[in-house]
Amino acid sequence: MSLKKGLNQYQKVSNQEAVSGVSPHRLIQLLMEGGLQRMAEGKGAMLRGDIAQKGVSLGKAISIIGGLSDSLNMDVEGGLPENLASLYDYMVQCLMRGNADNDERKIDEAIKLLRTIKSGWDGIAAEVA
Repeated sequence: MSLKKGLNQYQKVSNQEAVSGVSPHRLIQLLMEGGLQRMAEGKGAMLRGDIAQKGVSLGKAISIIGGLSDSLNMDVEGGLPENLASLYDYMVQCLMRGNADNDERKIDEAIKLLRTIKSGWDGIAAEVA
């Protein structure tokens, strides 16, 4: 087994162990953190001119946001899940446009939105514990 394959396998096991036994609330926090990290990586790659890494990182961010959207409980009344779904969709559009046009402002917009949502999510941690 090559060193790179071994490292990749270790990271997979390590990531699985990191999320096993965590609360659903914490899992969403981890997804948001991962999404923000991938967006930052994508923006950095864009600024360095690393087109391949930009695409990989922003693609992962888009997948994470899709996972966040898929995790919404649409049975909750009051319109919150629908509003979040619309925001997640808008973030995906920003990331896709930012990737296609090398527009860091679109990436920044998605980062700002996800940070805002994460801030609210972090604020309810004590209530769900």
